[in-house]
Amino acid sequence: MRSYQLYRYQIPMDSQVVLRNRFLKLREGLLVQIRCGEHEGWGEIAPLPEFSQETLEQAEAQAKQWLKDWDVARSQNQKLSLEGLYPSVAFGLSCALAEMKGELPAEGNYRTAPLCYGDPDELYAELNQIEGEKIAKIKVGLYEANRDGLIADMFLEAIPDLKLRLDANRAWTPAKAQLFAKYIKPEHRGRIQFLEEPCKTPEESRQFAAETGIAIAWDESVREPNFQVKKEPHLAAIIIKPTLVGSLARCVELIEQAHQQGIMAVISSSLESSFGLTQLARIAQRYTPDTTPGLDTLDLMQYQLIRPWQGSTLPLLELNSENIVKVNMD
Repeated sequence: MRSYQLYRYQIPMDSQVVLRNRFLKLREGLLVQIRCGEHEGWGEIAPLPEFSQETLEQAEAQAKQWLKDWDVARSQNQKLSLEGLYPSVAFGLSCALAEMKGELPAEGNYRTAPLCYGDPDELYAELNQIEGEKIAKIKVGLYEANRDGLIADMFLEAIPDLKLRLDANRAWTPAKAQLFAKYIKPEHRGRIQFLEEPCKTPEESRQFAAETGIAIAWDESVREPNFQVKKEPHLAAIIIKPTLVGSLARCVELIEQAHQQGIMAVISSSLESSFGLTQLARIAQRYTPDTTPGLDTLDLMQYQLIRPWQGSTLPLLELNSENIVKVNMD
């Protein structure tokens, strides 16, 4: 006996969250629940505004249709493919299926690279409490390139065992990228674990890395059609944001390609709720257990959703909350 349900949620965001020059006041998404006999699985479908190709309305319509087709396929003893679905839909449904089949571990990889959006001073205390490898992440490209360089270098100077992950979202021209690098002391550049896509094109990013010695990572490139991981000079990592990439099977394929070539694969957030983040932590525990994932985004939200994130003190919304509405499946 199969059954399914979708729930739509809304979570108020921190007022400072900006996505491509747009303030994000609410994080909205869907929770999918599927049952087969005594087994149950859940997933989160949450297209990210300004980044996902699909809207939440499109994702909801497609998820509803897939679930109806999945129920029909049962009567015909057939499996229903996730091919051709929007990335967020494919990922959420694949998580629900994997959870239902017991394929996700109970434990998660909850190590974090603290994310600095505002005052850098706020990060010092948090970093000093971290045991083991100290990794932090800074968004760059939102302000002047020289300011970004000064701040990154300041962190590296102040905390000698710190490694930095930087994300530019293809914001810089080659000249601006070089201006950033100018303010990073040569002896500090090796502690930049990677800089995600500094320039507007991959070729410009490759040239930047060759000229500065600063390692890069592919992020947006990973989500382009037919992307394949290829070992190349100065490429340290690929960033996998499953909500933007697609099904769990596709994510695992990319992880395996990277590991076979000695390239780090980092599971990263697309501002999912605590529910989605806990599943990403479980995926990271199974497939990238030795790598700190990029999941430190929950504090940008005002609430947790149904499943709490380890150590978070944010209030928890239950399934009967007014912020969560059951979707009409007719």
